[in-house]
Amino acid sequence: MPQKDKIISELKLNPKTIIDDYRMAFKSRQASIIGRREVLSGKAKFGIFGDGKEVAQLAMAKSFQKGDFRSGYYRDQTFMFAIGEHKISEFFAQLYADPNIKNEPATAGRSMNAHFATRSLNEDGTWKNLMEIKNSSADISPTGSQMPRLVGLAYASKLYRELEDLKEFVEFSDNGNEVAFGTIGNASCAEGIFWEAINALSVLRAPAVVSIWDDGYGISVSNQYQFSRDLSELLSGFQREEGTDSGFDLYRVPAWDYPALIEAYKKAADTARKEHVPSIIHVVEVTQPQGHSTSGSHERYKSAERLNWEKEYDCIKKFRRWILENEYISENELIEFEKIDIELVEDIRIKAYNDFKDPILKEIADFSDLLDEISTDSLYADKLVQIKDKIARKAGVLRQDILVSAQDALIILREEEIPAKNKLIAWINGQNEVYQRNVSSHLHSNSELSTENVKEVKAIYSAESPMLNGFQIMNRVFDTFLERDSRVLAFGEDVGFLGGVNQGFAGLQLKYGELRVADTGIREATIMGQAIGLALRGFRPIAEIQYLDYLLYALQIMADDLATLLWRTKGGQKAPVIVRTRGHRLEGIWHSGSSMGGILNLVRGMHLLVPRNMVQAAGFYNTLLKSDEPGIVVEVLNGYRLKERLPDNFADYSVPVGIPEIIRSGSDITIVTYGALVRIAKDAAEKLEKVDISVELIDIQSLLPFDVEHRIVESLKKTNSILFLDEDVPGGASAYMMQEVIEKQNGYKYLDSPPATLSAKPHRPAYGSDGGYWSKPNSETIFEKVYEMMHETDPQEYPIFF
Repeated sequence: MPQKDKIISELKLNPKTIIDDYRMAFKSRQASIIGRREVLSGKAKFGIFGDGKEVAQLAMAKSFQKGDFRSGYYRDQTFMFAIGEHKISEFFAQLYADPNIKNEPATAGRSMNAHFATRSLNEDGTWKNLMEIKNSSADISPTGSQMPRLVGLAYASKLYRELEDLKEFVEFSDNGNEVAFGTIGNASCAEGIFWEAINALSVLRAPAVVSIWDDGYGISVSNQYQFSRDLSELLSGFQREEGTDSGFDLYRVPAWDYPALIEAYKKAADTARKEHVPSIIHVVEVTQPQGHSTSGSHERYKSAERLNWEKEYDCIKKFRRWILENEYISENELIEFEKIDIELVEDIRIKAYNDFKDPILKEIADFSDLLDEISTDSLYADKLVQIKDKIARKAGVLRQDILVSAQDALIILREEEIPAKNKLIAWINGQNEVYQRNVSSHLHSNSELSTENVKEVKAIYSAESPMLNGFQIMNRVFDTFLERDSRVLAFGEDVGFLGGVNQGFAGLQLKYGELRVADTGIREATIMGQAIGLALRGFRPIAEIQYLDYLLYALQIMADDLATLLWRTKGGQKAPVIVRTRGHRLEGIWHSGSSMGGILNLVRGMHLLVPRNMVQAAGFYNTLLKSDEPGIVVEVLNGYRLKERLPDNFADYSVPVGIPEIIRSGSDITIVTYGALVRIAKDAAEKLEKVDISVELIDIQSLLPFDVEHRIVESLKKTNSILFLDEDVPGGASAYMMQEVIEKQNGYKYLDSPPATLSAKPHRPAYGSDGGYWSKPNSETIFEKVYEMMHETDPQEYPIFF
């Protein structure tokens, strides 16, 4: 059978489909060319494009179905165009950073160009039917970081297929038939998280199709400096043996071979969909016609020979030649289509730019009208005219230019009392509010399921309330969560068979099965990514990081992906992940971590909850599970064997986030702390009472959010003295707490003495009981610090005796 007929019969293609594909590739290339021009001409800030990968992405798009998910990166524009989930107009709107979500629905101008995302949520934050969408999880720039998320997106299909209780969630899955498609550049495959993710997918036997776009470079660094040998060879150890379902199917296809690419993707996707066997498609001989990005030319680091080769092996050029050789269309007809498409893409760009600029021009006009009105009564009319003329003449005016000019006008008018000046002030304030909302909204959920809307349920105790070890309390609570909601999953190192190193899940794998209470390998980054991907597909994962000290492995994914997700999609996607970990105090350098300053500064967009005991932790878990927001719960590591009373209503009891609790009332000084230090500070307060110092002890309970009702400053109004107590390093969470109370709550107004902090030493905690004693605050150092503060206030009443 001639190749032409074979392609049409076996791949179910026809000449019209082939020509439509060519035109899509051609239009995508034009978008890249025009996009680069727009950046270099100053109309946009930065451009990174998918030229050279068009044909492979057309092939991938043919195997992508509704309900499937993409976890890719900033080269995938052709794929997104081809599946109909990203328009060329939206591509240009994103290039211009248009904040109008109707024009730029992926990120509302918050991410740079070519960062794709579909909108999984309705405007009220509720889930859409994801089975009616060809889904793309939201891209991030750090290379390789899409891979951990891919693990969860793929693994979700396995769970939906194998767990009978999940069959009702038809808006998220059709019996686990969905495939997760991952894309990555060759150089990013040198990242450890790539190999961690590939290994995890293989272990989990999750239906993923991973595409590697191999253009031979990572910006200027060629593959010889990236890998010890060819990527296909390096990956061959993951290849499954015939007749087994363990491992990957591996494919290697040139980026310009249209029929071979379609065949490879069809086979890979069909196998993943039916058998839940993952695949890797190594797409080689990829070119970069415009180089890496607008930051420079690839002519600086590629040889003339390489550049000539890239021109010859340009996938669109070879696709065009193949079409003409097979006589699917005449060259004259193709040239005519190309002319039409060049004009079409340019017309789309012009409209996208006008849609972006017209509102700004309207705001300039409004500002100019206000200046005209003020000028009629101002002694400085000539200077106001200069401001107006300057902004009128400036090319490419942005909103910041308007506000800068407006402030310049106010400075000029500062000594004049003109009625119209108040109009200008009100207009500036209104514009600032709108602009700030454009940039800053949706850091946290605005939905009915926001943690702000979760009603507090106070603990109820009775004479029959049992005294249990801390780990037994957590076990009872997790048992309840798993029983009442089939979407709740727990996984992490030693979580499954052992039930956790501290026994919080003891016996629960036996009760709920290996898929719902699961062991993982030592792979914190993909534990986090697994949770994100699962949450994006409707699950409520509890991802355990065994110790807070190990959170650093997962922190980059948590910070760049999870914490920013709702914000960077402006409410388009959410991943209500619960991260369970433990820290503060136990033994030695890496099992006594309390690196809160680093964490809280990197995970804005998440809740950082620091309960003092297991009952409070249980209340926080309940709150998070009732909400649709992600959070970290840091349990007290040395509290699992301490006895606590289990509330009768532990299944429903919830602790509100951002609300401190006064543990001990006092009148002389306020101590603000959290976690393991609450118990220690309470002991110190009892000692201080013996020397007539009355301590008001406050457990903040959550670092993010922090004291939303400003309860701490109310205490400070009474005591006029405050100590921030923390076991982070100096300048860590203690400095954060001080800023929140003294600066943001205006606590400085009520101080009779300087606010103080007491933290751990600037080094990690040393091993052994003595090492820990002199590394972190203890009852004695707290006593001495508070006594010294009181001595400074009243030396006669509190003379130093130590």
